[in-house]
Amino acid sequence: MLEVSAINVAYGHAQILRDLTFSVKAGEILCLLGRNGAGKTTTMKAIMGLLPLLSGEVRLDGQKISSLPAHQIPKGGIGYIPQGRRLFTELTVAQNIEIGLMARGSGREVLHDVLALFPRLRERFHQRAETLSGGEQQMLATARALCLRPKVLLLDEPTEGLQPSMIEAIREVITVMRDRGVAILLVEQRVDAVLSVADRVAFIENGQNLETLDADVLRADHTILERHLGV
Repeated sequence: MLEVSAINVAYGHAQILRDLTFSVKAGEILCLLGRNGAGKTTTMKAIMGLLPLLSGEVRLDGQKISSLPAHQIPKGGIGYIPQGRRLFTELTVAQNIEIGLMARGSGREVLHDVLALFPRLRERFHQRAETLSGGEQQMLATARALCLRPKVLLLDEPTEGLQPSMIEAIREVITVMRDRGVAILLVEQRVDAVLSVADRVAFIENGQNLETLDADVLRADHTILERHLGV
């Protein structure tokens, strides 16, 4: 589904990613884990074409997408929920979702499906996004991305700063999308959240691969997390 092959990325003269390689299959949740500054958010931006690659490539369903302009990549079926959500806060919930629908020409049936996943957004449909709680804003950012009917969903720390009930709501939606066959790449600092949803975990450090393991291995042996993360 999504293949990231030996990508190298730099900010100016500082190289951040070094031959980073991984893949995410349809119906799988792969979590990127690493210490702060390991290159996780940079990886997300590189996949979305927001940062140029020095070398390497990104493929979706076998087709190279890393040479496409950034605005074309979501149209191919990649939804991205960045850290900080990036909503149009002065617009209503309905208008934010409409932007997501327009991006890939989705119809009313997609709208109804998204609102079924997030019933609280239906209640807030005509409120401005800036009036929502942090958890509701995260729901809206996720709903907008799902309007693309994505094959692949990228989430960058979706539970950051949320209360437990909101974390559980987001976790349930991520699991539903995985069960529908969506490939999910998750960046998450909360180890408990990772272990509750991930199928595999890829550890990175200084922009390089360390190892990729089945999440069941980590659930059984927490010393691996201690070795890589110090937790």
